[in-house]
Amino acid sequence: MTIDSHHHFWQYNPAEYGWIDDAKKSIRRDFLPADLQAVLAAAKIDGAISVHARQSLVETDWLLALADQHPFLRGVVGWVPLASADIESVLHRYAANKKLRGVRHVVHDEPDDRFILGEAFNHGVSLLRKFDLRYDLLIFDEHLPVTIEFVDRHPGQVFIVDHIANPRIKIGEIDVWKRNLTELAKRPNVYCKLSGMVNRADFQSWTSAALKPYYDAVLNIFTPSRLMYGSDWPVCTVACGYQKWVETVRDWTQPLSAAEQARIFGQTAVEAYGL
Repeated sequence: MTIDSHHHFWQYNPAEYGWIDDAKKSIRRDFLPADLQAVLAAAKIDGAISVHARQSLVETDWLLALADQHPFLRGVVGWVPLASADIESVLHRYAANKKLRGVRHVVHDEPDDRFILGEAFNHGVSLLRKFDLRYDLLIFDEHLPVTIEFVDRHPGQVFIVDHIANPRIKIGEIDVWKRNLTELAKRPNVYCKLSGMVNRADFQSWTSAALKPYYDAVLNIFTPSRLMYGSDWPVCTVACGYQKWVETVRDWTQPLSAAEQARIFGQTAVEAYGL
């Protein structure tokens, strides 16, 4: 089974998707299951994991409903109010739907760089194992040191790094990111998504060769056993089509063994998310 571990759906409106600025105006439209199913079929990808694009329970409800209607949607990473006083009852209700495989918070948009260390937030995260839920880490590279501190508070929790921790590819920054990500990866409960890279590069002029040092780094840091393919579709389409991205990753992984390629293109996601 081949899996795209990271994509989004939305019914576009400017009020709820203000982050889609003029540089991304090509994605100011609806993206729904039929759209994704077509590109997955063309790329020979069997299934996908839906990740929330809005921080609301309405969004989580919607994604779970779509996953129940479409079997190729193998799981959902939703949003829940982790810092809420009644988070345990919320988790009890939502975890009853086995398509919910994880949750996340848009940490990199929080004005407080130490948000992830908040007491109430960490209490919510501490409950996730009880409900067999993973936590997706959506951060920028500058948040890696505080993320290491956060992860160390939850040694038994499965964490999955979105978008290789968003290094500053456009300006070629790699050394500090690589050093901090290497330290984070010493925790065996941390996985990483090979996604979002084109959106941290120059949309028009990125090349596979310019991105490959970042791929080489995460391959070495996490190995195929903890690395998984993701597209970040449709956000990736501001820089490249789905087929171009999957072919780029397939070209990079071609020197690996068949077993290692199978890990990156599906088995790691199946293991990490318990699909």
